[in-house]
Order: sequence, then structure tokens, then C-alpha cells
Amino acid sequence: MRLGAQPCVLKDGTLVKSIYKQTEISERHRHRYEFNNKYRNIIEENGMKIIGTSPDDLLVKVVEIPDHPFFIVVQYHPEFKSRPDYPHPIFVEFIKAAGELAKKTR
Repeated sequence: MRLGAQPCVLKDGTLVKSIYKQTEISERHRHRYEFNNKYRNIIEENGMKIIGTSPDDLLVKVVEIPDHPFFIVVQYHPEFKSRPDYPHPIFVEFIKAAGELAKKTR
């Protein structure tokens, strides 16, 4: 089981890196499953980008769709570090993106 804080290295020029404003982050995990690396090429060939991995690049931690207003998939649990008075930055940015999209579609 992958449990507790684990490091993740983020690629430049990505939404998640712009949210965290740093290259290496540490987020909490609690799971028994990992991204199957045999699908890495298939995922990227079809528009998703692997933008966060373990420091050794063996474990996929974050995936984005660059041309989408806000499509982020994470292997960790940002809710574990979120509080009512201090929400996780991914949640804050998701709400902002939803508000911007709502303004555009009115």
C-alpha cells in the first residue's frame, strides 16, 4: 500500500505546476493501485499529458488534458490537506475555472 506523503515532480508549462508554483511537491497517498505504465504512450498519443511523476519517473502521479479548461487527474488525495479555512490549491483553482466557464456560457 502506498500510504502517506510521497514526492511528485511536476513538468514545466502545465496547469498543475502553475497552481503549486513549484517543481517538486509532496502529497498524501492512500491506495493500493498505480497507473499502469504500459498505457503511458497510449494516454499521451490521445491528448492527455503525464505531467507529474515520482522523482525516478516510474510512478505516474498527475495527468492533464492541456486543451481543456480544467482537466486534472491526481493519484494522491488533495482533500487530505484541505481545510475549511485553508482549502487545497487545486480546489481553489477548480472553483475559479468553473466560475470563469460559467461567465463565458451565459
